[in-house]
Parts: sequence; C-alpha cells; structure tokens
Amino acid sequence: MTGFVSFVSSGPGDPDLLTLKAVARLQAADAVLFDDLSSGPILSHARDGADLVGVGKRAGRPSPKQDHVSRLLVDYAATGARVVRLKSGDCGLFGRLEEEITALTEAGIGYEVIPGVTAASAAAAAANIPLTRRLTARRVQFVTGADVTGGLPEGLNWAALADPQATTVVYMGKRTFAALVEGLRAHGLPDSTPALLAEAVSTPDQRLLRGTMASLVAHLADGPGHQPGLILYGPLAGGAE
Repeated sequence: MTGFVSFVSSGPGDPDLLTLKAVARLQAADAVLFDDLSSGPILSHARDGADLVGVGKRAGRPSPKQDHVSRLLVDYAATGARVVRLKSGDCGLFGRLEEEITALTEAGIGYEVIPGVTAASAAAAAANIPLTRRLTARRVQFVTGADVTGGLPEGLNWAALADPQATTVVYMGKRTFAALVEGLRAHGLPDSTPALLAEAVSTPDQRLLRGTMASLVAHLADGPGHQPGLILYGPLAGGAE
C-alpha cells in the first residue's frame, strides 16, 4: 500500500497566514517533515500522534542532506502514510521542491503541491508597501543571493537586476549583499536606490530596516545575524508615495 505526500507551504511564520487547505492536510497527516522555519506554533495544527520530523536547512548550521530528506519522504509514504512535507514560505520558491518531486515520481508515489504566502509578499505587507506601481515599478523579480556554496551565484543577469523600474527581492542574500551591490553599481544602479531589510517576517521577532543599498551594506558589514531575512530594493522599497 502506497501513501501520499502533500507539499504544504507554511507561509513566512505567522500561523494565521496558513491556508485552510494547509491546515486540513496537517490535521490529517500521519507524519510531518518540516523545515526549521515552519516549526513552532504552525506544528500545533498537526494531529496528536503524528510523527514530527525536523529536516530543515539553515545557513551555517548542520543540516540534513537533500538526498536524505527525499529518502525519508519515500520511506514514509511507502508504509501507506499520509505525509506532509511542510516548507516555509511558498514551497515552489527556492525550496528544492523539484528534487523531492523527482524522488517521489521515481518511486511511483502520488503527491500534491499546496501554495502559500511567500516571504516577499509578507515583507511588503508588513512594510505597508506594494510590490508594483504603474509606470515606475512595473516588474517584480525574485532572486537568490546564495548558491550551493553560500556565495553569490555566477551568471547573474545584471541588466535585469540593475533595472531601476523593477522591484527586486533577494532571498538568502544577507551574506552576499555587499558583493551584489558592487555588481549593481558597476551596471548603473546607484547606491542611493531605496532598499529594505526584512527579518523574521510575520513573527514576534520581526524587524524592518529601511534605507538605501549603501546603508544596508554598511549595516550588514558587522555580520548577517541569526534571523532569516530578505532584502527588497527598487523604487518602492523606501515606502509608497
């Protein structure tokens, strides 16, 4: 008997931002494999007796290897269990969803993907700003600030990243933001471009820091800190008109 896997997006951290479908899947699950950022009060929706297994990855901390996480999903589902793979934010954004789907497909295990609120949307809402504006911010782009080594990815589309009429959201970019800004500067985007650092969005530890690209580089020079965060830059990051 083969089980079923629900990839559930937990949102940025506030349990009130879970979808109704996400809550229903948590309440019905026999096992929940959760990211580090999806723990805490969100797990209170899991039913009594469900296996709760932490499989999250955090920069600079010991973390399970991806093949181990994929193997756990297959092994639990092979017992006939209803499994929730609980991913932070929206599971389709920088969450290695495709690798886990591939493992399930190769094992002949069914699955579904349940979308959720990504941290970019939650950060903009917390800062009371839109992500787009007619004429001056007509495009939104989500990028990762770190590759598998933790460094700034190679082969970046600098013309797109330096577009002054785009809102750019950098996930996992606190450690590499100085290098990113150096490249943006070289491609014509001024240091005075508005920027917003959003940490621990939608949680009690939330912190928003508005400034410019240059001031955020200076702020992060002392280290990225331990809170998860993302950076928005572009015409709207300093606040709506």
